Amino acid sequence: MNDGKYRRGYHNKYRLMVHLIFVVKYRKRLFVTENVVDDLKQSLHDISEAKGWKILEMETDKDHIHILLDYKVTDCVSDIVKILKMVSTNMIWKNYPRMMKRNFWREHTLWSDGYFACSIGEASKETIEQYIQNQG
Repeated sequence: MNDGKYRRGYHNKYRLMVHLIFVVKYRKRLFVTENVVDDLKQSLHDISEAKGWKILEMETDKDHIHILLDYKVTDCVSDIVKILKMVSTNMIWKNYPRMMKRNFWREHTLWSDGYFACSIGEASKETIEQYIQNQG
């Protein structure tokens, strides 16, 4: 176990990572200019840093974004998603009001209502199963 990878609390040691995907509402292709993409990524990094999370990887396609996030044991994924989506939406509307009004009129939105989240680990399911079966 490499201690440098794990976070420590008073009574715990952990590493929690989640793969998130957010899709732009109506699959609008808004991430085609470098400025928008760069500002979005910077905003998500800033939010994460302020909350004690770490973005390990992040990349956009024209209408969605993938994020690999390391987060604290005290946070829940649905709250993380809510915060990331809310703050990034406000930032994009503030910095690109003409583009956003052209695409969404009065609806102050950026992301679709849903999201994809998948926990990831450093060991496969089979490795963990074998480890547990070999206890005792």
